[in-house]
Amino acid sequence: MSPVAIVTASDSGIGQECAKELAESGFDVGITYRSDEAGAGETLAAVEKAGRRGEVRRLDLTELPGAADVIDDLANALGGVDALVNNAGTGDPTGDFLKLPYEEWRQVIDTNLSGSFLCAQRAARRMVETGNGGRIINITSVHEHVPRMGASAYCASKGGLGLLTKVMAMELGEHGITVNAVGPGEIATLMTGAEDTDPETIERPNIPLGRPGHAREIAHFVAFLASEKSSYATGSSIIVDGGLTLMGAQLGAG
Repeated sequence: MSPVAIVTASDSGIGQECAKELAESGFDVGITYRSDEAGAGETLAAVEKAGRRGEVRRLDLTELPGAADVIDDLANALGGVDALVNNAGTGDPTGDFLKLPYEEWRQVIDTNLSGSFLCAQRAARRMVETGNGGRIINITSVHEHVPRMGASAYCASKGGLGLLTKVMAMELGEHGITVNAVGPGEIATLMTGAEDTDPETIERPNIPLGRPGHAREIAHFVAFLASEKSSYATGSSIIVDGGLTLMGAQLGAG
C-alpha cells in the first residue's frame, strides 16, 4: 500500500508543486483548495499522471474548528496519512500596527496558526493511532525568523508556527513522528503576483542569488523532509530564500 500525503492549499503555487513532487516520490495525495476548484483539478490530474491516487476536498481555514475535519475525511478516503504538509495560509491583510483592526489580526492568526495547529493535531492523532510514525511539514516563511514592518499579524503567525513546530517535534518524537518547517523567501506564486512569470527573468538585486524562487524549489525540500532520507531531522526550520535573510545588516549599512 502506498504512503499517503495530505497537502493543504494544493490548488496552486507551493502546495501544487509539493503535491506533484510527493506523487512523483510515490505518495498518494490528498488535495485541498479554498476557492480554486479548477486548480485543484489540475493538481489531481498531475498526481494521477504520476500513477498515484488523489482525492480533492475543500478546506477553508476561516471556518474553524470544523474545517480540520477535512484531514480525517481525506485520511479515510486514502487509507491513512503518513505525511501532512501544512501549506494553507494567507499573507493578507498587512498594515500599520497602530491601525490594524482586531478582526483582521484574528483572521491571519486563525488561518496561519490556529488552522495549522488543528490540521496537524488531526493528522498526528491518526499517525499515533496507526503506530507507524509520520512526517509533518509546516510551511512558514522567512518572516518566521525576521520581522517585516507593516506585517505584524503575518509575522506573529509564522513565528508562532515556527515555535509550534519545535514543541510538536519534542512531544511527537516518541511516536516516531518528525516535525519540521520550511521557510520560503520570495517565491514566484499567486500570493506574490508572479505565478505565471519565470523567476529566472525577474531581477532582485537585494537577493544574493538575484531572483525570486520557483515553487518547485520549495517542493524539493518538502519531499526530502517527507522521505526516509530525513529520518533524523526534527524540530528544524529550513530557510529557502536565495540568501535574502543574509542581507539585513548589509541593507542597513547601505
